[in-house]
Amino acid sequence: MSTPACTIVQLTDTHIVTPGELVRGVVDTADNVRAVLEQIVGSGRNVDALLLSGDLTDDGDIRAYRKLRDLVEPVAAALDAEIIYAMGNHDVRESFRAGLFDARGDPDRPHDTVHLLGSTRVITMDSTRPGRHEGWLDDDQLSWLRSELAHAAPAGCTVLVLHHPPLRSAIPPIDGLRLQHAARLGDILLGSDVKMIVCGHSHLTGSGSLAGIPVWVGPALSYRLDTFAPIGRHRGVFGFGFSRIDVVDGTVVATAVEATPSEPVYDVSESEILARLRDLARQGT
Repeated sequence: MSTPACTIVQLTDTHIVTPGELVRGVVDTADNVRAVLEQIVGSGRNVDALLLSGDLTDDGDIRAYRKLRDLVEPVAAALDAEIIYAMGNHDVRESFRAGLFDARGDPDRPHDTVHLLGSTRVITMDSTRPGRHEGWLDDDQLSWLRSELAHAAPAGCTVLVLHHPPLRSAIPPIDGLRLQHAARLGDILLGSDVKMIVCGHSHLTGSGSLAGIPVWVGPALSYRLDTFAPIGRHRGVFGFGFSRIDVVDGTVVATAVEATPSEPVYDVSESEILARLRDLARQGT
């Protein structure tokens, strides 16, 4: 059984609000984040990074960023995990940088970063444009990415993080808010060591591909979109989750993790299940 070389927990679309407020008047997003962080720590599993992939706050209030930071930083320390923050369209660059990094923010400077987790490289790109909700990458960002990808990661494995999925959608409002001109990004990714593109934004769990590279759209931590609503309706519903992104034998595997409270159907020893599977395999030979 292979042990992941790297495990990244993606927490996306947290939409934290200032103390005392609720998202859309009904969702306590801080409680959702708190519950998920407790689940992650309680699992006892190794986590190399907590990846917060945009729409960290609902309206860019600096108090909401500080609230999120107070939730995430102690857990990351307990896990000995790196924190990777990426921008979303609900975020504001100035308060994002001030609230999370105690730094001054330039509204015209995207928040693009590179992180090395062992031999796995994580590149985040700021696909936001102030005042807009669809995604954009400008010429300078694409040139920067091309330069970064000219040198492969130590194990030839890079995960690219964008808030906006570079995918078409059959759901019209989601399709209109995707990354614009995604083909330009795809041209740069051809032949690179990017093994997966990880996104959020859409408040649904989905997948696709760009330039032959898998694209993963992680479930939101605030609420989810009803992806099969009646014709002519667009609605959000209660429910939340997160993703585990594992690098196993040089392959990047994304798994959605349901976090909405529910009762287990069964709860047994993993070693017992593995033993049963080995017995079944022997019986079949």
